[in-house]
Amino acid sequence: MDPLITAAHAWRAEDPDADTVARLDELVAAAEAGDAAARGELESAFAGPLEFGTAGLRGALGPGPARMNRVVVTRAAAGFGRWLIAAGHEGGKIIVGYDARYKSADFARDTAEVLAAQGFVPLLCERSTPTPVVAFGINHYGCVAGIVVTASHNPPQDNGYKVYLGDGSQIVPPTDGEIAAQIAEVAAGPLADIPRSDAYTMLGDDLVQAYVAHAATLVPAGLDVSWAYTAMHGVGARVMEAVATAVGLPAPAVVAAQHDPDPAFPTVAFPNPEEPGAIDLALAVAREHDVDVVVANDPDADRCAAAAVIDGDWRMLTGDELGTVLADDALRRGVAGVYASSIVSSSLLQKLAEAHGQPYQATLTGFKWIGRVPGLAFGYEEAIGYCCDPKAVPDKDGITAGLTLLALVASLKAQGLTLADRLDEIARTYGLWTTAQLSVRVSDLSLISDAMARLRANPPAVLLGEALTVDDLLDGGDLLPTDGVRLQGETLRVVVRPSGTEPKLKAYLEVRATAEASQDVPAARKVAAARIAALRAEMSAALGL
Repeated sequence: MDPLITAAHAWRAEDPDADTVARLDELVAAAEAGDAAARGELESAFAGPLEFGTAGLRGALGPGPARMNRVVVTRAAAGFGRWLIAAGHEGGKIIVGYDARYKSADFARDTAEVLAAQGFVPLLCERSTPTPVVAFGINHYGCVAGIVVTASHNPPQDNGYKVYLGDGSQIVPPTDGEIAAQIAEVAAGPLADIPRSDAYTMLGDDLVQAYVAHAATLVPAGLDVSWAYTAMHGVGARVMEAVATAVGLPAPAVVAAQHDPDPAFPTVAFPNPEEPGAIDLALAVAREHDVDVVVANDPDADRCAAAAVIDGDWRMLTGDELGTVLADDALRRGVAGVYASSIVSSSLLQKLAEAHGQPYQATLTGFKWIGRVPGLAFGYEEAIGYCCDPKAVPDKDGITAGLTLLALVASLKAQGLTLADRLDEIARTYGLWTTAQLSVRVSDLSLISDAMARLRANPPAVLLGEALTVDDLLDGGDLLPTDGVRLQGETLRVVVRPSGTEPKLKAYLEVRATAEASQDVPAARKVAAARIAALRAEMSAALGL
C-alpha cells in the first residue's frame, strides 16, 4: 500500500478530533482519486513533526504531524510535563491560557488534562485571555511554568503553543531542544498511552482582576486623553478597557467591526497592526471622533501599535518610533536600569540610554532574550513589542504598553504638546534615525535559505555610496550565533534574517542623520525617506528577490 496513505490511516486511528478526521478523509479520498493538490497537502502534513523551538509550536491547523492539531498538542503537553518533572518541578502549578483562534480552547483543555494526570496543578483560564495576562499569572500564582495557546498575529488558519518557565520568561536554548526530545519520545508511543485527568482548576475573573489592579498602579489616575482603540478581532478589548476604567480614562472610540474576538479576522488580510491597511478602520474612527491617539493591539494583545497626526495627517508610528518615545518617556521619568532592544531594532535606544546615564544591552531577536536581560527597566523590539513593566511581565505586553502610551499622550497634552512634537524634539536632540523593512513572503522556504547563501557569498561592498563592514551573525560575537547578516556604513545599517514565526525574509533598514542636519525635521524626513527608498531598492537587488 502507498506509505503516505498508510501513515494517514494510522494517524486517523488515533486522532480524537472529528474535524481533523473529516479533513483527513477528504484528502485521502481525493489523493487516491488522483488529485495532485490533495496529495501535495498530505505530503506536506506528513513531511515530519512540527518543530518545537524557542517560539514553542506554530503552524497551520489540520491533520498530520506537521500541523497544529489535538494529537500534536497532546504530545507537546506530555513532553513538556516530562521535562518539568526531570527539572525538579513535579507537582507545581502551571497556568494554561488561550486566545480565541480556532481550536484554542480545545488545545488548552487537552493540555490541562495531560498535565493534571502527570501530577501538576493546572490552572486553566475559563475563557480566552490575552497572552500578557497569562504571563502575569505565572508569578502571581507562583507557577513553575505557563502555556498559552496562541498564534499571535498569524493568519486565521494558524495556531500555536507558547511556553514560559517559572520566571515568567519564554524558553531559550538549550531548553527548547530538551523539551523537543521529550516530545519526540512521547510521540514514539501510542497516543492512548498518554494519561488524562480532569483534576485541574478553572481560573475565573480573579486573574484579570489582579492584572488590572496591578496595571492601574503604573500610571497616574484621571488622565485627560481621548483615544480610539482596536482589538483587531482579538482578545484584548475587555482587559484594555478594564484597565482604562480602573485609572479613570474616558472610554475609547472603538472599532466596532474589530472589537469582539473572531477567529476568521474578517476585516483584515493579516491580523497584524503592522500590515498595510490593518488599522485603516481605526484611523477612520480617529478622524471621525477627532481623538488624540489610536491604540491597537494584535489578536493576543501582546503587541501594541499607535497612530497619531504626524506632519499634518494620521499615520501609524513605526515600531521603532513608538519604542523611542516610550523609552524616552521612561528615561525622563527617571526609570533606572538596563534599556534593551533587539539587534534589528533602531540603534537610537542606545544613544538615548547613554545620554541619561543608563546602561544599554542589545539582544538577539525576540522577547525570549529581551525579557531575560538582568536589571531590565524597559525593552522593546521593532515588531511593535514593548515591555514597560518587566518585574510583573518580563515579556512584551500590549496592554500596559498602551496604557503607558496613553499616560504619555495625556502628559504631553497638558503641556500643549503632541506625540508628533515629542518625536520632533527627539530628532532635533539626537538626530533623525529612520527605520523601515524590506519583507518578502515566500511559499517555498528554500528561497529564503538561497537568498541568505547568496548574501553571505557575495555581500554588497557599498550601499548608498558608503563602504560597508559585514558581520555574519552566525559567527556570534557578543551574542549567540543566529542566522543573519549585518551590513554597516557610516550613516546606515542593514540586518537581514529569516523571520522566526512566518515564511518571510526580512531586511531591517536604518539611516541616520546628525542633530545638526535634523533641525528642520520635515525636511530631514523627506531626505531620510528618499534614502530609505534607495536603500530598499539596493538591498532588494542584492538579495535577488
